[in-house]
Parts: sequence; C-alpha cells; structure tokens
Amino acid sequence: MSAPGKAAAKKAAPGKAAAKKAPAKTAKATGTARTAKAAPAKPAKAPKPESHLSMVRRARRINRELADVYPYAHPELDFHNPFELLVATVLSAQTTDLRVNQTTPALFAAYPTPEDLASADPEAVEQLIRPTGFFRAKTKSIMGLAAALRDDFGGNVPGRLEDLVKLPGVGRKTANVVLGNAFGVPGITVDTHFGRLVRRWKWTDEEDPVKVEAVVAEIFPKSEWTMLSHRVVFHGRRICHSRKPACGACPIAPLCPAYGEGETDPEKAKKLLKYEKGGFPGQRLSPPPDYPGLPAPPLGAG
Repeated sequence: MSAPGKAAAKKAAPGKAAAKKAPAKTAKATGTARTAKAAPAKPAKAPKPESHLSMVRRARRINRELADVYPYAHPELDFHNPFELLVATVLSAQTTDLRVNQTTPALFAAYPTPEDLASADPEAVEQLIRPTGFFRAKTKSIMGLAAALRDDFGGNVPGRLEDLVKLPGVGRKTANVVLGNAFGVPGITVDTHFGRLVRRWKWTDEEDPVKVEAVVAEIFPKSEWTMLSHRVVFHGRRICHSRKPACGACPIAPLCPAYGEGETDPEKAKKLLKYEKGGFPGQRLSPPPDYPGLPAPPLGAG
C-alpha cells in the first residue's frame, strides 16, 4: 500500500472507533428515557371536602349577596288579605303566579269572603278559575277551605301552621306562604325553584320538601326564613333556571359549586334573563311600589 493509502486508512480509523462508541451512547440515552417513562406519576390531590361550617358560611354569604341583588323581593301573588293569599296560593299549584294573578281579580270580585265562596255555585267557580288548570280539583279545594274557614274559624284565616294544614288543599308550603306574608310569622317556602337551587348550591341533597325545610332552617336564623325564600325563588325564576341557568350573568357565580352547568358567556347569558332582569314584565298585576320592573298585563291583554 502506498504512503497516501496508509495515511487514508489511519484517518478512517478514528471514524470507525467513533462509530463503535456511538451505539453505546445511544443505548445509554435510551435507557435513561425508558427509566423516565417508567417512573410512576404522582397522584393528583383530591379536592378537600367542604366542611359543614364552610358550607354554612357560604350559604349565608349567598343570602347576603341575594339581598343586595333583590332588595325588592316579595311574594309574587297579588292579594289584599290573608283569605285572598290563601286561595291564590292553592290555585298556583302546577301553573304560574302570573296566570293566577290574571285570574283572581274576577274570582274575588264575585266571592270576596269565605262565606261567599263556600256558598257559590261550583260550576260558576270552575269557569272563573279555568285558566289556572285542574280547575275541577281546585274548585273543590278552595270551596272546601272556604267552608272550613266559615264553619271552624269564624270566617277568618288562622295564623297557626297546625290549623292551616288541616284545610283542604293546604300543605306546609302553602301554610308557610300565608304565615310569612300575611301574618309575619317566619317560614321557609320549599317550592320547585327553592328545592332545585339549594341542592345546586350543595346546602343539602334531600329531595323531600319537609326535609329540605328542616335542613335549611338549621342554617339560617328564623328571622331570615321568609325573605330567604323570596330571594331564592326570585333567583331561580330570573337567572338560575332549571334547564339553562345564566351562569355568565349570575352575581353569585364565585360561590356556586354548580357554576358551568349553564351558559358562561356573559353576552349569551344576558339573553337568558327573565322578568325585570331581562327587561320583561313581572308576574304581579299590582307589584309593590319598589319593584323595578313592569307590571304584568291583565288576562287577555297579551
């Protein structure tokens, strides 16, 4: 071999050695990668369960926030005395307060007292309350309670829960509505809106209205019960709807464990707002003076 050839061979030798070392380096790198891949991942920390005390504090803060949002919260049935409120509440079953408010003016004009309603022609009463639905059963209930008021209570609505629930068609919810708003006796009204929201807010997981009432009564002082009921129902009707809650327009979103179940985009959420929050009429034909919305139209006015 010539001298240049030997020189070329010598130059090639280091390259071959480098080629031999390269696989070892690659294997080492591969081993490191395998070791890193095989390392077990650290388990994510489970969220700490909310204590009962924390839930109570959060619930009371929600109530305070709702008081600022709905300072005008009120019963959404039109009435002038305990008898009218009692009858209107019985009629409100499975219909809207608006439809009841549109129906009761003619009913109370025809039968202003328990004595008048108790002695009425059932078919005439049925025709007057037909717009509220289930008018035959409701006629039986309101005429029955009117007769009981006439015969057992001197034509007056009693101011005790144990007496009210004995009247035909009157349960705890209706009794608490009457006690809280006609007599000033604190009561928690567990309707569909109230029950839905307190479960959504994780105050309780109870479904039975009586059990829900008992749980919530332990969270709040008695003096708050009636207004708490109004605020929660107002919020459920206006913002925290059953199917499409307006999460993006909700003033208590930071306190809500269910945030995100509804529309979170603020502009889209605003379009879901109802009654005065959405710029529409409320449910009462004669709302309180401080109500910021529009009165509801009478029956047949649109």
